[in-house]
Amino acid sequence: MSKSERRPRLTAARKFELYLATRSPDAPLGEILRQYGVHLDDLRDIEQTVESSALAGLKAQARHGRLPTDLSSERVQQLEQEVAEKTRALAELSVSFTLLEKKIVRSHVPAPGSTHAGG
Repeated sequence: MSKSERRPRLTAARKFELYLATRSPDAPLGEILRQYGVHLDDLRDIEQTVESSALAGLKAQARHGRLPTDLSSERVQQLEQEVAEKTRALAELSVSFTLLEKKIVRSHVPAPGSTHAGG
């Protein structure tokens, strides 16, 4: 490949493609690395990332279990109502917190014209 020819950018999809291409025991590793324009160290980094990400994904899937496959419209409506209620409650708490925060700040600010004995 000449300098004027550019290799495709090594996106996440291409890195995964490279990873898969090198999985076969009889894969021509050197040729594949040249084709993708990477070094063996780069491949080892990609392998480590892919494998650790796969393990993390499998662990997360095991923790959360399977997602429900049959959501009735009533259940969806119930969940939407819960989200709306929680959103309203969060907004109210946010307003209360802001007001309380302002009240605390005002109580610590000396009134204009008063003297403040400092240390």
